[in-house]
Amino acid sequence: MADPARARKMADRIKVIVAKRIERGLRDPRLGFVTITDVKVTGDLQHASVFYTVYGSAEERADSATALKAATGMLRSEVGKNITARLTPSLEFIADAIPENAALIDDLLREARERDTQVEEQARTAKYAGDEDPYVKPREYDDDDDEDEGDDEEDDEVQPGGGQHAEVPAGSDLQK
Repeated sequence: MADPARARKMADRIKVIVAKRIERGLRDPRLGFVTITDVKVTGDLQHASVFYTVYGSAEERADSATALKAATGMLRSEVGKNITARLTPSLEFIADAIPENAALIDDLLREARERDTQVEEQARTAKYAGDEDPYVKPREYDDDDDEDEGDDEEDDEVQPGGGQHAEVPAGSDLQK
């Protein structure tokens, strides 16, 4: 297994070689506007996956994929001439899904913004379901009313002995 740093350097070098060769032209009319986005090399440096995007319609992407598949041998020979490795890695071209993912993310962000504006509008026009202040507040009593009513109630109170209290005549034995 090769050093990961060496595999990364080789991937970068393959990316540059393939991009330059495509830029100089492959003489294939099916090849559209192709951009090499990334290259991944296996740990043993035997296989390279070349990721690319094509600007254009679905038909142009399909035609470019066919052209790259047809030119794989020639591009591998070009890579073999320009790298310093004992073995030339095999090349595999994989369409990169970056543009589709970016479009999907843009759609999701647009949808989120629309929902945020809807929620903001609902919040502006919202009203409370019950009272505006749902918290229970302590009752406030008038002091004048309580004093008058309190005197009448004291006379009718039941004492712990079970009966009502009565006045004891002065000088009786019960007062002691």
